[in-house]
Amino acid sequence: MLVLLPPSEGKASSGRGAPLKLESLSLPGLTQAREAVLGELVELCAGDEEKAREVLGLSEGLRGEVAKNTELRSAGARSAGEIYTGVLYDALDLASLDTAAKRRAGRSLLVFSGLWGAVRVTDRIPSYRCSMGVKLPGLGALGAHWRAPMADVLPEAAGGGLVLDLRSSAYAAAWKPKGEVAGRTATVRVLHAPTRKVVSHFNKATKGRIVRSLLAGGVAPKGPAELVEALRDLGYVVEAEPPVKAGTAWALDVLVDEIH
Repeated sequence: MLVLLPPSEGKASSGRGAPLKLESLSLPGLTQAREAVLGELVELCAGDEEKAREVLGLSEGLRGEVAKNTELRSAGARSAGEIYTGVLYDALDLASLDTAAKRRAGRSLLVFSGLWGAVRVTDRIPSYRCSMGVKLPGLGALGAHWRAPMADVLPEAAGGGLVLDLRSSAYAAAWKPKGEVAGRTATVRVLHAPTRKVVSHFNKATKGRIVRSLLAGGVAPKGPAELVEALRDLGYVVEAEPPVKAGTAWALDVLVDEIH
């Protein structure tokens, strides 16, 4: 099972350990594309601060993020599972999983990123600010920048099992499963049951809880139909829509009344 996650806007501070080693990150086929984004981002942030803030879409209160980006090559690195914070990652709570579940997380979780393309939660990265919606002056829109390298690398990473896609739309634009891989992909939407609307907090927290439930229980569905049954067995209310034609993903709605 491969689980595709969005990153978080907020991130923990960089560590005090060794700095980033691009060549040590998972999915080495993305290294060249990562180097291109990293170089552009550092150069942008080392120049005109106001321009960098505008390009990155940062408010006045986040001005310090520009300076942080200038030090990406030298800042200490921590595992991505520690760097990413926020509602989804709080609900997932990787640190409190047992050893076996943490190993499963290292094998199955893939976090998409405007800067790194995609990383595993065990990859060591510095804290940064660069969303997938950014258009860097020398590279253009990052979603478009990542499509070709992702198309080369991700099908192999997906293996032969279930792909559980929990990404937001901006990050989903960087790689869309096609063909046979799409047929074993399930996208998940979390709806507030009384209103049947997507509510950000419900959506993120429930997705984190779903991943935690699967990891903690050692549940590894082989395909979307098995995932639906597994989630129902775990107590989730799931409505499933199988694809109407080959080469398209399953669409799952998880209905929640409230977050406890």
